[in-house]
Amino acid sequence: MNARLLLRVASIIALVFALGHTSGGPWTPSEEPNAAAVVEAMKSVSFDAMGTSRSYWDFYFGFGANISVYMFAQAALLWLLAALAKTQPASARPFVAVMLASCAANGFLAWRYFFVLPLVLSVVMAICLVLALFALGPRADT
Repeated sequence: MNARLLLRVASIIALVFALGHTSGGPWTPSEEPNAAAVVEAMKSVSFDAMGTSRSYWDFYFGFGANISVYMFAQAALLWLLAALAKTQPASARPFVAVMLASCAANGFLAWRYFFVLPLVLSVVMAICLVLALFALGPRADT
């Protein structure tokens, strides 16, 4: 497989990941009474955050939405990176390496704190990126 195709596959997986994450909002695991009580406590406890009153729920929901934005950006960047990989493979390598590192870190965090589906998506994306790095050829001497 060529690097362009591998990066496009990684981009599509990233898009599926972003859609899944976003559709899971507001990211509360269940509506059982104990879980609902925690959510209500998060909504009811406010504090000053740099001059603005915010609740724990504001931060929880805001970070979840922020992650969605970055996940969609990741999908778009991988798609654009595929075009760069075709025309300038040596220039694409460092970007692919950074995306690989972020996928590996995300995979670890998914394994440690979440559940199997984000782990699987992270691992498959990382595999695509490793293969893309190899397909881009050896490092250019700069």
